[in-house]
Amino acid sequence: MRGDEATSLTQKRYDRQAGLFDFWEAPIEALAFKRLRKRLWGEVQGRSLLEVGVGTGKNLRYHPEGARSVAVDISPRMLRRAATRAERLGLGVDLVLADAQRLPFRDGAFDAAAATFVFCSVPHPVLGLREVRRVLRPDGKLHLLEHVRARNPIVGKLMDWMNPLWVRVSGANINRDTVANVQRAGFALDSVESRGFGMLRLIRGAPPLARSSQDEAEEAVGDVAHG
Repeated sequence: MRGDEATSLTQKRYDRQAGLFDFWEAPIEALAFKRLRKRLWGEVQGRSLLEVGVGTGKNLRYHPEGARSVAVDISPRMLRRAATRAERLGLGVDLVLADAQRLPFRDGAFDAAAATFVFCSVPHPVLGLREVRRVLRPDGKLHLLEHVRARNPIVGKLMDWMNPLWVRVSGANINRDTVANVQRAGFALDSVESRGFGMLRLIRGAPPLARSSQDEAEEAVGDVAHG
């Protein structure tokens, strides 16, 4: 599937789910996700912050006070729900309709970027992560909470088997190796913390010294071809 086609399909899947998204996720949110979101955002620092894949706005209450927050999402319906939540909480966040693979911001615009359960659904996650790296300052920080393929060989194979159906229903891949994708995108890992029997990861990274533009272009073409 071509990149634009896959991106359009992802948008439609999340538009379709927007109305009931919080309802369906409420049990796991209460059991684990809420606590992990709060922990992730408790580490985010800077004056200019980017949230990639804001969804219905579950993270907005945890954005650091006093920072300028910009939050993007590919789904117009999800973004409308995030806007409603931000208004209810009295938050001044800038909400932008945008594709993580083509962020509409200048190079080095943000001190830090964060995302929760997003790069499982970006069609070409390495391209998306490279965009995040582009808009971060050279000393910026990346903070991710992601679900990933389990290391247990039996559970991992089961996740591989279930993934095609899961993607069609929810839009999210359950068997991605997001830690490896972060490194492939040119980030240096600060730390990786495992939770949820190895199926959840708190990932912290930063852009290393820039590589040559030729290497970047060659790898990007390869990612799209094999994505």
